[in-house]
Amino acid sequence: MLMHDFVLRELKNTNTEEELRRVGFDKSYANRAVKKFEYKNIKIYSLTPAQANILKQTAISVGADCATHREVITGSIEKSNCILGGSTSEIKKIAEKLKFQPFGLKELGEKLIFLTDGGPKSNNICKIVGILNLTDNSFSDGGMYNDFEKAKNHLLEMIEDGADIIDIGAESTKPYSSAVSASDQLKKLLPIIEFAKGKTKISVDTRDSQVAQECLNAGADIINDVSGFDYDEKMADIISRYNATVIIQHSKGSPDIMQDSPNYDDAIEEIFLSLKNKIDMAHSKGIEKIIIDPGIGFGKTRENNFEIIKRIEEFKTLGCPIMLGISRKSLLDMQNSDNHTKDIYTTALNTLAIEHGVDFIRVHNVKMHKPLIDLMKMFVLK
Repeated sequence: MLMHDFVLRELKNTNTEEELRRVGFDKSYANRAVKKFEYKNIKIYSLTPAQANILKQTAISVGADCATHREVITGSIEKSNCILGGSTSEIKKIAEKLKFQPFGLKELGEKLIFLTDGGPKSNNICKIVGILNLTDNSFSDGGMYNDFEKAKNHLLEMIEDGADIIDIGAESTKPYSSAVSASDQLKKLLPIIEFAKGKTKISVDTRDSQVAQECLNAGADIINDVSGFDYDEKMADIISRYNATVIIQHSKGSPDIMQDSPNYDDAIEEIFLSLKNKIDMAHSKGIEKIIIDPGIGFGKTRENNFEIIKRIEEFKTLGCPIMLGISRKSLLDMQNSDNHTKDIYTTALNTLAIEHGVDFIRVHNVKMHKPLIDLMKMFVLK
């Protein structure tokens, strides 16, 4: 008897709809059937035992499953996180059934439908945020542009090289750095903002609400608060008053102490929930234009930083565009290398970030990253 030679190929990062057509599947149904071949694992937080039990039974009824705390069935705990797993098609069926369940599960069903329909929309074209440090002590280029003429020329160079936004800062927030007064920041920021106005979209890297207010008055478009509102309690009100865009970054501690043995039980979860709380707070103040940044190097170990890059897509369910700042940072472990070498490896890591759907990359070397953006467009599945 002849043995059959079974040939198997696991499909990864492919156009499943096209693959279905290639095996002869009904073309008219392929665009809908593809949902049966997409699998999702979704973590859902703080359900009551009643909610968790209904969700689990609903999942089982459609052939999916839901992991809950083992005491959910006894009702002896107040809350349980859950992990719902199934094909996109199955999760959509669960969502539809939840619409008719009690205990507020209709809202959960609506959120699951939003997620299965594609979640937060993105144009899939990553934008470049060029870094302009007007400081004498920044970790990478401190002092290089601490002069108006040099800063002006570098800004024009980055615009020419393809930067979509220029992020201008006059206070270094590298590990173990100290705060800079608002007046000292403004002396450097206001002249270059005045020069840049009308030439590019301007972001200002500051934690200080007074600096933010003056810079927005001068024509800035975005405030990049690396403290995520923690440093200055007035910052959110200023952003709201000017209807400005804000970049909310996660940072565990202030720059002077953030790298003193940073420790997490679950780094991704802590960063995710911290950003969620800050987004909610921003919304409560009337702020709608929000970009989030998980804060590479801000109170993170090297392992934490790489975990963020690897799992960056998990932050998409927060519903905001994502910015990532890897450029020349210590996670490269290249402290003694020149900036050109660091830029090469920064570009390599940013390739992964772009492939995973990051919306903005904050970089020193715009010229090296612009061709990368153009090349990476080829990896976006239509």
